[in-house]
Amino acid sequence: MRDQDPGHPDDAERRLTTKEAAELLGVKPETVYAYVSRGRLGSRRTHDGRGSTFDAQEVRALARRNRRDGGTSATAGHEAAVRTRLTLIEGDRLYYRGVDAVELASRHSYEEVAEWLWTGELRPGATFSAPEPSVTAARRAVDALPEHAAPTDRLRVAAVAAAVADPLRYDLTEDAVLGTARTLIPTLVAALPPVARAGDDRAPLAHRLWTRLSGRPADGPTLRALDTALSLLVDHDLAASTLAVRLAASARAHAYAAVSAGLGVIEGPLHGAAGGLAHRMLLEVLDQGSAAPVVAEELRAGRRVPGLGHRLYPGEDPRARALFTLLEDIPRAAPALAAARDVQATAARHTPLHANVDLALAVLTASSGMPSTAAETIFAVARTAGWIAHALEEYGERPLRMRPSGLYTGPRPPRPLPE
Repeated sequence: MRDQDPGHPDDAERRLTTKEAAELLGVKPETVYAYVSRGRLGSRRTHDGRGSTFDAQEVRALARRNRRDGGTSATAGHEAAVRTRLTLIEGDRLYYRGVDAVELASRHSYEEVAEWLWTGELRPGATFSAPEPSVTAARRAVDALPEHAAPTDRLRVAAVAAAVADPLRYDLTEDAVLGTARTLIPTLVAALPPVARAGDDRAPLAHRLWTRLSGRPADGPTLRALDTALSLLVDHDLAASTLAVRLAASARAHAYAAVSAGLGVIEGPLHGAAGGLAHRMLLEVLDQGSAAPVVAEELRAGRRVPGLGHRLYPGEDPRARALFTLLEDIPRAAPALAAARDVQATAARHTPLHANVDLALAVLTASSGMPSTAAETIFAVARTAGWIAHALEEYGERPLRMRPSGLYTGPRPPRPLPE
């Protein structure tokens, strides 16, 4: 029997069982799966779906790294990571399945970009339509909410109502989930109260969404900017809401429930609500005629200036750059665009930061007569496609793999019963 040389061609084809991988790494089988869930090791399901196999060379490489790092465990000193084939952010560029997202959004509609993310195939002319029972259920549920309900409240309720109207929602096969995706997104849009006369239900999704956000007549350049914004917000690595979706999918929650998990996370000011904060800031700059007092007040209050900087882009946010380019061709966007540039220039005296997509989205919403909550609505509708793409990926993984262990820091037991 020959020695197991990692360079031998036969080893490249042989795959290890979980037990063999654990022995080679010197860890428990549970730790092997922890490596997988954090993106440190790849796995492949066995044909019967009852286990996983691992690439021998990759396992040996990880074992060498562990020895070099002093036996660092799967949980110590590492941020959680999840393997995905969907989105890459690298060198201030954003890619969907390896294709430049800005170029993709400039040539294809939101629906076509969503199809690319879901399937890796382009469907020219793709349109999404919702079944009447789903829309009726969603509208009734949304109409029952109080007037002050936020857009994300309405979208969450619409998603739950649409789920109840779908008796086949527990089917997690790829075709079934894709069918859900193509009907859920237009259902969410149709459930929002119209601001203007609703158009053709077969029109591009951006056109239908416009009537839910603005009472002004739509023009070609502005609709194109809205459609591009939707496409550029489809997915963005493992944002907090996307991680929540993958956790839900890992527990085999159906697609509606997974989307609901994402909708529950985006309301924070550091996530989906950031565009609304930037919108209100721009209106204040326009009202005061200068960004200086507005930026000063943000800094004085110890807040970050909305719409500036992004932890994943040391340089420019490519999504913001693409949207600003389109907004420059819209005359009525000029005042808001000038206000955004004033904010960036003023803040640069304190900390030089580039504009991010939230500021560009704020220019679009503020110049289109939309409310400040419109940015969050656009974000949520757009990201629903990405959430479903991640849910689809997670359904193909081992169930409940994304289950971290708690590090208990409380008093050691046993303790006497409290009196």
